Amino acid sequence: MQQICFTQVDITSSNLPLIIIETNGADIVDEPKIKAGMKIIHATSGRNKITDFPNVYNGNIGIELRGSTSQGFPKKGYGLETRDATGDEVNVSLLGMPKENDWILHGPFSDKSLIRNMLCYTLARQFMEYAPRGRYCELILNGKYQGVYVLMEKIKRDKNRVDIANLKPEDISGDEVTGGYILKMDKESGSNNAGWYSPYAPRPGGWQRTYFQYDDPDAKDINAPQMAYIQQHIQKVESTIASSLFAHPEKGFRQYIDTKSLIDYILINEVSKNPDAYRLSTYFYKKKDSDGGKIFFGPVWDYNIAFGNVNYCTNGNIENLVITDFNQVCPDDFWVIHFWWTQFLKDTEFKREVRARWTALRKKELSNQRVTFVVDSLTGLLQEAQERNFKQWPVLGQWVWPNYFVGNTYQSEVNFIRNWTINRLGWLDGYFNQYPPPLNTGTEDNWVLVPNPVSDLLTISNVQGDQTEFIIYDSSGKQIIPEIVFKSNNFAEIDVSPLAAGVYWIRRKEASAYTPQKFIKIH
Repeated sequence: MQQICFTQVDITSSNLPLIIIETNGADIVDEPKIKAGMKIIHATSGRNKITDFPNVYNGNIGIELRGSTSQGFPKKGYGLETRDATGDEVNVSLLGMPKENDWILHGPFSDKSLIRNMLCYTLARQFMEYAPRGRYCELILNGKYQGVYVLMEKIKRDKNRVDIANLKPEDISGDEVTGGYILKMDKESGSNNAGWYSPYAPRPGGWQRTYFQYDDPDAKDINAPQMAYIQQHIQKVESTIASSLFAHPEKGFRQYIDTKSLIDYILINEVSKNPDAYRLSTYFYKKKDSDGGKIFFGPVWDYNIAFGNVNYCTNGNIENLVITDFNQVCPDDFWVIHFWWTQFLKDTEFKREVRARWTALRKKELSNQRVTFVVDSLTGLLQEAQERNFKQWPVLGQWVWPNYFVGNTYQSEVNFIRNWTINRLGWLDGYFNQYPPPLNTGTEDNWVLVPNPVSDLLTISNVQGDQTEFIIYDSSGKQIIPEIVFKSNNFAEIDVSPLAAGVYWIRRKEASAYTPQKFIKIH
């Protein structure tokens, strides 16, 4: 990067919320969090002025530096927790986001569009179980303007974030010790990085090792029985994925992994061509056995160098898949993609499901129109603030690691990411259309379930074929009635009287890529 002279920008008002943090002369460090005060100004109408009353938040916080590579940039990222007058954590709602106490201030730097993370999270929230929420703001730290930031949710267990069971210290046996856990594949560096190495090589003949980390409960909170349980469970999953039965519908990886979340995670990472995908900042979580017990992939995290913003390894062009190509083009990287991911794609039925899911998402959630709308909405919101940001950090027209494209203006950066993403979607259309098509050429939406709600006998009409296997499962994804074969003329009957009252789903086993039908059991 060429020499860049950073300046100081004066700000009096903004169309974005203003966050003002004072540390009273103390330096912010990479752990522990130091005491500070924070004010957030967001007017219900009109502009936000520095002199306005802090109507969103006016109180204590703990703050620390965060990030790994990003700490090398002059524009820092921060982790913070909201605290009461005694220094204890306190849950608050910030800028309309659900109450919590752990937050992130993300400051885009090498991402000169300023939207890569928010673009990914916004798209992912449409079809994944959870993706972090965020709000753009401008930050003033100790009286100095810092630029455009995103106040966003930290990944953690919470009913409004990763909604899994709360694993308490006393939960050390039986069903209680089985969940929930949030884990990640990531670098060994950083704080709270306790974990273990996989006994399996990430790629044949490679010298690298894959490291699994405890995220929630984290290193300071998880105890020995819990560590032993989750390590043994993941090793059981890994041995199944590595076995000759990995693709078996009952004995293979599907018994442990929620395939919808897995497919969605793959697709959002391939849409963004995230070079860190499947190897760094790769989160997954396990639900308690009584909640289904499966592993879900996500939430998505850290997409600053995705969407064509990287000039190494998989590169910033629109071609090729990260999941299959990274280890080929970057075999000497310290962190390579674990063997799980390419193994999944050796399963023909899984590839059918990927194709079907891609086709469905392209009609709405990942349509060209939707993606263009999100890009233009985010960048439109930033038109005023980006000028101050790039006056403070004059990097437009300058190469900043690891830029693939360098635009001389903000609009050129916006045009690049918009056009790149649309072209990437088109390339993926052609690629996934080479996958085997779903076996079912119809749609399960043609079914008619009567009566619905139902108390005892459920009739399914308009079923094609003389022999059909049905699966019924509850809202957590747990199968509650074994597969049953019906021989009939376009209809089937199932006795659901043993089921407890509630919401259930039913699908044909051979059509798992399609949306299942919902019915309500009463009495």
